Amino acid sequence: MDLFSHTWTALRAAVADLADEDYARPSGCKGWLVRDLVCHLVIDAQDVLITLATPAESEPTVNADTYWQLVEPPTGEDPLDALIPRLAAAYGDPALLAFHLDDVGSAAGRAAVLADPAARVGTKDEVLTVGDYLSAYVLEWTLHHLDLIAHLPSAPVAPGSAPQGAGPSDQALAAARAALERIAGVVFPVSFTDRDALLVGTGRRAPGERERAALGGDAARLPFVLG
Repeated sequence: MDLFSHTWTALRAAVADLADEDYARPSGCKGWLVRDLVCHLVIDAQDVLITLATPAESEPTVNADTYWQLVEPPTGEDPLDALIPRLAAAYGDPALLAFHLDDVGSAAGRAAVLADPAARVGTKDEVLTVGDYLSAYVLEWTLHHLDLIAHLPSAPVAPGSAPQGAGPSDQALAAARAALERIAGVVFPVSFTDRDALLVGTGRRAPGERERAALGGDAARLPFVLG
């Protein structure tokens, strides 16, 4: 739960640091601008609030890893995928979108801190503990943090401050990599940094020639798309 709070706070802080013009830049999510990704995060935060307020009595059916399924790459035909860019554009002023994420995102963060990790909740027709549910989202937040900064320009850094677009922490990247490896049933080569394992593994960038050789037979299984 601490890592959930850490990754969610870092992601929301990265959104708060965006300039207005950054919202019109492409994100690391294929076909989505940064504003579309931020709109998606608003919906994610709403899902967290809904799930934490949906208690379940039956035994858990999934855990933090099996919550995720490997699915086919998106085709763009999913109605929700088509809705998000229209919804994001409807905000008009990026400040309104940023405010909405800060508002509902802060509430989701507080609800997570207050929740009992052992309690059971229901979502997606599945049951899992609060602890497992929040742990599952560490992977989501870390990947989307990488998506958010994928095409942001580098900027001069003041002494003692973090650079814009610095991305997720080493702790978050390591945890997300480990989760992806468990979900996909693969171990990325030690030559891959955690960031590269996540980007290549989920299809956010294509592997280079040396990376493909290091992956061996697992290269043919790429990408591992989570749904």
